[in-house]
Amino acid sequence: MEQRFTFDGVAKLYDSARPLYPDALFTDTIEFAGLEPSDRMLEIGCGTGQATEGFARQGLSILAIDPGEELLAVARKRLTEFPQVRFAQTTFEAWSAEQGGFKLIAAAQSFHWVAPELRLAKSAALLAPRGALAVFGSVPMPPEPKFAERFADIYARHAPQLSGPPVESWYLPDGPFAGQLRQSDQFEAPTEHCYRWSRSHTAQSYTDLLRTLSSYRLLPEGRKEALLAELADAIAAQSDVFELHYETHLYLARRSNET
Repeated sequence: MEQRFTFDGVAKLYDSARPLYPDALFTDTIEFAGLEPSDRMLEIGCGTGQATEGFARQGLSILAIDPGEELLAVARKRLTEFPQVRFAQTTFEAWSAEQGGFKLIAAAQSFHWVAPELRLAKSAALLAPRGALAVFGSVPMPPEPKFAERFADIYARHAPQLSGPPVESWYLPDGPFAGQLRQSDQFEAPTEHCYRWSRSHTAQSYTDLLRTLSSYRLLPEGRKEALLAELADAIAAQSDVFELHYETHLYLARRSNET
């Protein structure tokens, strides 16, 4: 199974376990794009609608797409009070629409799943002149030293392939996407924002979060359960709760006039 399709199997857990995004991110995006309530916005890979809700609360007209049937069922329930939000079950690659119709295209923690040859080219084609692209992702920072050493031993025994930098590092300023966007002919030079924040976790809430990550979803069941059980024990042995620190990186760029 392609990794991006694994989330649909844990839609409700995904909705409850995944962190939200900083409010300032939505304010900065709307200000950059110069959005009015009548402007059309497209969201790529909306999942269960965490980021969709952040934009919907600003009164925006949104078309949110995602390939997951169960994810969209949760998103529709979550956003019933926002009639200006519509949903479509499809991948960005397969989806067709009139070109040049959107003032903003946003992708929250989803752009790395889009085929590289289409990410920027198709986004630019779907944007109105001077329309904006907003790509953002939350990157978990390394745990505190008292957890890091214990975690390293657990991963080395159960899933060494997961012990390196997280997939979300793709969104860091020195990650691949930032360079691709800066070098793109379809977009002007991007603006970057970084929001630093943290979230308190128990052993249960942290392992619930890990259960929603595609790399963990693809582990053999026995190995996954052993890994998560030992991580939970390591956390509980230190404290009832711990802080997981994040950096959310936002990239904003206008469609080039030459597109």
